[in-house]
Amino acid sequence: MAIVLFTDFGSADIYIGQVKAVLQQWAPQIAVIDLANDLPPFNVRAAAHLLDALKAPFPEGSVFICVVDPGVGTARAAIVVEADGRRYVGPDNGLMSVVAARAAAVRFFSIAWRPERLSDSFHGRDLFAPVAARLVAGTLPPEHLRPLSALAENCGAQDLGEVIYIDHYGNACTGIRASNVPRDAVLSANGQRISYARVFGEAGAKPFWYENSHGLVEIAMNRANAAQTLGLGIGRPVRLGS
Repeated sequence: MAIVLFTDFGSADIYIGQVKAVLQQWAPQIAVIDLANDLPPFNVRAAAHLLDALKAPFPEGSVFICVVDPGVGTARAAIVVEADGRRYVGPDNGLMSVVAARAAAVRFFSIAWRPERLSDSFHGRDLFAPVAARLVAGTLPPEHLRPLSALAENCGAQDLGEVIYIDHYGNACTGIRASNVPRDAVLSANGQRISYARVFGEAGAKPFWYENSHGLVEIAMNRANAAQTLGLGIGRPVRLGS
């Protein structure tokens, strides 16, 4: 079991260290894994699709702290989603909704507990971190969670035909599951037609799309920055055909 961090806090900023300090206090024996702390800022929908793609290697019992939360401090609820044996702690703003929509077994809970110190702007540290730590350690009192019938915000189970993440190589990951796309399909992004190649070394010098290591359609170039070359940014539409 582990606590998994999935946030837009920024790995170079001061926030992740503060979250880990709280986790150390509440669950000192539990491993903490930084899955992603440089998600596209404020982009809940993109992060929701990326979370679903990246969850697979983590075993049942893992607890994710999921924070892309532009509405922190507002009336949006704080929740726990239990989906296929993993638990996800964060805001009810759609961030965990793709995982939930695609799960075979799912339950929802609102977080009834509040700490004595709760910053209006840092629920990741003050609320989500202690709840996640006590969930994985088995020390969270049952009354701290209340059953919910459904999520308030739901992105649904459908693929997202947009760029959702760009890595430092310039590879542009989309929210489209590669299993849903024929290998002879041509993609269109920013006016460019992009054909399939299996791996970088087989692609030649042109941009191509391939199935990346977590099962999503990704647009790339061999030893070049595809996002820069094609003018792709987060949220850029990607479509099948011209």
